Amino acid sequence: MGEQRTDTPPADDVVVRPLRKGQERRGAPADAPVARRGQRGEERRQDLLHSLRAAGEPLLGVELARQFGVSRQALVQDMAILRAAGSDIMATPRGYLLRNPAPVTQRDVLHVRHDRAAIADEMTILVDLGIRILDVAIDHPIFGPLRADLHITSRQDVYEVIERLDATGSAPLFELTDGTHSHTVESPRPDLLDRARQELDRRGFLVLSDDSHG
Repeated sequence: MGEQRTDTPPADDVVVRPLRKGQERRGAPADAPVARRGQRGEERRQDLLHSLRAAGEPLLGVELARQFGVSRQALVQDMAILRAAGSDIMATPRGYLLRNPAPVTQRDVLHVRHDRAAIADEMTILVDLGIRILDVAIDHPIFGPLRADLHITSRQDVYEVIERLDATGSAPLFELTDGTHSHTVESPRPDLLDRARQELDRRGFLVLSDDSHG
């Protein structure tokens, strides 16, 4: 008798058969994010991780690749980077599975106002609490909402942003709105967001959302 193979094929080797009309496809959760071609790699990987956490069951590699608008090779590379960063992702015959998933992070929008000199202080308050700063956004009176990705997670990231601004002589986005702007943030716990608001308020940075346009 020939030698019998016992290794488990990776998730991307799973054969997916076409579904009959009305049959629900297993895998991606109902609230999965819409695919965005050209999405930044780090943002896409965090969204992949979020999908795996939310699913609680294996997700097919072909489905994830379609969902995020990338090739299967790019998806495999994303999974390798996530594993290297410490995420315990398994490749099973039924798809990718996050073992012992951590609770889904809390996401919120913080509205703040300050001048250029306070950029480091404001961001440091957040990252020191373990809060990820995903973006910066303003509501311009003529051009409407304007947004830029940041993905700042540490003091080093904050310093690098300041260095780039200084080296290029660029103005921060919020100078178009007299210092008023907002950040979409993610926190591992809701109480940390409460602490962030308290500290931002104590420093005079926090503004109420309905005041954030003036």
